[in-house]
Amino acid sequence: MSSIHAEIIRKHLKLYFIMGSINCQRHPVDVLSEAIAGGITLFQYREKGPGALKGQAKLELAQQLLKLCREHHIPFIVNDDINLAIAIRADGVHVGQDDESASIIRKQLGSHAIIGVSAHTISEAEQAIQDGANYLGIGPIYPTQSKPDAKAVLGTRLIQKLRIKGIDIPLVGIGGITIDNAADVIQAGADGISVISAIASAASVRNATALFNQNLNI
Repeated sequence: MSSIHAEIIRKHLKLYFIMGSINCQRHPVDVLSEAIAGGITLFQYREKGPGALKGQAKLELAQQLLKLCREHHIPFIVNDDINLAIAIRADGVHVGQDDESASIIRKQLGSHAIIGVSAHTISEAEQAIQDGANYLGIGPIYPTQSKPDAKAVLGTRLIQKLRIKGIDIPLVGIGGITIDNAADVIQAGADGISVISAIASAASVRNATALFNQNLNI
């Protein structure tokens, strides 16, 4: 693991908001602003899927969202796009199993970058830890519509298995997490939850975010 202390990562993972322009019914800056007001602790810019921004438009939105996060001391993570993360000096990246390993990314981003890796099995988790990941994204926990290419639903079993094995790396659950089931993910051993549509598509983004905080007592 890098020089970032694991306990700092755990704190930031508590309520991890993931969003891109295609997830928003209003301007992404407005949505993120409301989510920050509601109490998110970490933000990931995930500009992927049909209709997603590309090139200069993607860069400009990233810069706007990063500025907002900086003003409110919210770490800013980029999904997959290492070059974008370098260009805007993001706080880190999150990658999947089909992307570069955490060890290679670490060489590109440096010791202070936050590197998250998606894991769907114990062996994937152990490899990511060996490669120097700061945290693991475990899921999909529940069925989700936000990621059409999502893997098979895991429930909370993998989180429980990792903790039983004594693996203490910070873990965040992802996939279909709602206000009603979020506490179950924490009780299984996760340090936090990551949410896309349950916040981005809410009638009141701020209220939905605040409800997550209230239900998780965070």
